[in-house]
Amino acid sequence: MLASRQNREADRCVDVFRRPDGSFGFEEFRRDPEDMGAWTQIEYFSGRQFSTEALATEAAEQAVPWLGSPLHR
Repeated sequence: MLASRQNREADRCVDVFRRPDGSFGFEEFRRDPEDMGAWTQIEYFSGRQFSTEALATEAAEQAVPWLGSPLHR
């Protein structure tokens, strides 16, 4: 994983990662009290492939409304 950013409530996160084949992707997760705080995948973005981390980051910002610019921090 290259980057992981959470929302202010710390109950959502987006991970940007690099695959062994050199492509990049991202995924969104949630964390709920009833799940004992475990992260649960809530979307299925991880199948999308990008040639650069920047393209994966840009796609994540477009696909995940709450994300916005924190991924660049």
